Amino acid sequence: MQERILRKLFLGFVHIHILHHADQSPIYGAWMLEELETHGYHMSPGTLYPILHQMAQMNLLQKTDQVVAGKLRKYYQITDEGKVILSEAKKKVQLMHQEINL
Repeated sequence: MQERILRKLFLGFVHIHILHHADQSPIYGAWMLEELETHGYHMSPGTLYPILHQMAQMNLLQKTDQVVAGKLRKYYQITDEGKVILSEAKKKVQLMHQEINL
């Protein structure tokens, strides 16, 4: 039960993390899985790829296809709407951080 609650909370952090990196440069799923792993988020491709797809449908990310080493790779970059959401999320995270670390 506790693991399920923590997983649900951490999914919000994953979304923010995705937006942050997509704001820095275009990202792709396999790289994002590795990046999340370095921060302790253990996700399967079956969890991450639907999140990326959903964020693109919500116009937070823009997807472009590129052939790399003969394989199609989907790159995601933040949209203007995604930048607004990321900015608001950063404010909320900062406020929460200040409150819980008093």
